[in-house]
Amino acid sequence: MRPPLPCGQNHQPASVPSMKQLFIQRWFLIALVAVLAIGSLFAQQLQPLTSLDLPGTSMPLRSAIVAVVLFLMAFPLEASAMWQAMRRPWPPLLAVGVTFGLLPLFAWGISFGLNAELGGGLLVAAATPCTLASAAVWTRRAGGNDAVAILVTIITNLLCFIVTPLWLLAMTGENVSSPDLSLRKMSMNLGLLVVLPMLAAQFLRQYKPLGIWATREKHMLGVLAQCGLLTMVMFGAIQSGIGLSDPTQSPLSALDLLAMLAAVCLVHTVMLWVGLLLAKLAQFSREDQIAVAFAGSQKTLMVGLLMAISLKVSILPMVAYHISQLFIDTLIADRFRANDPGSR
Repeated sequence: MRPPLPCGQNHQPASVPSMKQLFIQRWFLIALVAVLAIGSLFAQQLQPLTSLDLPGTSMPLRSAIVAVVLFLMAFPLEASAMWQAMRRPWPPLLAVGVTFGLLPLFAWGISFGLNAELGGGLLVAAATPCTLASAAVWTRRAGGNDAVAILVTIITNLLCFIVTPLWLLAMTGENVSSPDLSLRKMSMNLGLLVVLPMLAAQFLRQYKPLGIWATREKHMLGVLAQCGLLTMVMFGAIQSGIGLSDPTQSPLSALDLLAMLAAVCLVHTVMLWVGLLLAKLAQFSREDQIAVAFAGSQKTLMVGLLMAISLKVSILPMVAYHISQLFIDTLIADRFRANDPGSR
């Protein structure tokens, strides 16, 4: 039998490792807050960064970053999971209907209660496709069918160059003043910067050594993609900071920000439970119900930032939606897992 430790040594101090573990798990959220603060507070000094071009080309640096990030996110995705899910297409089609149909409609109604700039940002968030990473991760964490979530991710991102501009024109065409608010312009941007990099990534995966490497290095590729996301957040924060310092613009109050935060949480949470309820009514399996719930309600930060910056609306709703979905869905996924009879 192991002898007891001397008095005062029965427990190892847990604070240091737990804080380190917390930082490792939440480093992206911590960095996100820091980047938002730096970009907003030093917007005037950092503004030249937003007009930089890719060296040796006329391509804006932010556009190149978007293309690289979407490539890095799509490279580890295994097409085999998509084909497996396509054998039973109704769960992914329901999730697509929620994320590209019901969710934008619901957010449109909510947006009228927000400040005009924040309302426009909420509509951009609502019209974007499903996130490329977290939908599958949280579905798997909750004990759901992650193959369905992956398929929804691929479908919505491939369709976004058509669906997202149509929704934004329908919902914000009279309120947002931007030369980029045209079907042709938005479709071309999303096609070149979102769809093309994803297709290129999947094409390269067909070379087996590259596909194996991408799957093995999924974590590293994800970290690189998140660093690119932080750069885009910086560009958006600089733009927002410039707008907030404009004396001709009405400043945002704490009440405006709280209303926006409540709105994004409400839209995401309600649509998650709507997706779950519709999947139950359709008598899908429990695993497919969970996949519809998460994939139908989560939104991708990358495309949302691209559109918000292009349309010159606030990036705050998109960022708030992303952060809130991570926290809310962690709690819900853990609840699903705890209530799963098969996990006991």
